Amino acid sequence: MGFFYNPNIHPYTEYRQRFDALQEYARQQELKIIGDANYDPVEYFHHITFREQKRCLLCYQIRLQKTAQMARSGKFDYFSTTLLVSPFQKHHFIKEAGEIAAEKYGVPFLYRDFRDQYKETVSRSREAGLYRQQYCGCLYSEQERYASPARQAKRNKEDVTP
Repeated sequence: MGFFYNPNIHPYTEYRQRFDALQEYARQQELKIIGDANYDPVEYFHHITFREQKRCLLCYQIRLQKTAQMARSGKFDYFSTTLLVSPFQKHHFIKEAGEIAAEKYGVPFLYRDFRDQYKETVSRSREAGLYRQQYCGCLYSEQERYASPARQAKRNKEDVTP
């Protein structure tokens, strides 16, 4: 069973692309998913505003709390997250947030370090024709991804015509 809850994703078009990719993956794998296309980033911004330095931990907390809550109401044996496959995520924060949510909702958090399978997941998603995001999801990670000094310098160099 898959669960889609990502109030952190910005902008709406990115949210839709990710949700649509999940629906396609679920169709291909005959996987049941819980989640809908409602886009409401307000909770995320309320939670992290003026605490942006801790935004990743806070984001993991919001999402894993909701996942644990869903796992409890659905009587699941445990819950986990696809974030654990990414070498770009902060695993110590994910584990901490998952364990806190597990304790609160009484459903064990299944932590596994799947980063060694990252390249395989990239390859498999490309073969399946699935959309692959270029940044974590939030406004801040979007800015970091596309407005980094190195990327800006490269863009400026590309924008110069001979």
